[in-house]
Amino acid sequence: MATVVVGFVPKPEGEAALLAAMEEVQRRGGRLVVASTHRESESDPEWLARTQAELASARERLEAAGIDYAVHESLTDEDVDAADDLVQVARDEQAALLVIGIRRRTPTGKLILGSQAQRILLDAPCPVLAVKPE
Repeated sequence: MATVVVGFVPKPEGEAALLAAMEEVQRRGGRLVVASTHRESESDPEWLARTQAELASARERLEAAGIDYAVHESLTDEDVDAADDLVQVARDEQAALLVIGIRRRTPTGKLILGSQAQRILLDAPCPVLAVKPE
């Protein structure tokens, strides 16, 4: 049974990744692991509440579609970021595919913040499907 891991964020790119991951699981059969990572220092109550609401909505859609799934939520410290956590979840789950949402960034944004998507693409233990929101 194939496992697909999806990086979930409550943004359009997270929604695009979830939809693509659902399609992949339905095509391949298997299980979907929805990974959502938050840094403890960035735990804005409003953002966390929105994330929880979006995850609840995702659970409802997955159940309605009859998809076998698990949700992996983690709070990380400053030493671990979302890219590292997502790659580790893919390793732990022995994922056949990792799905991420991407967005266009300015050259300055890439320079200052780095590219999490690039790190995931290079470090993932399995193929990575990168999708853009419409």
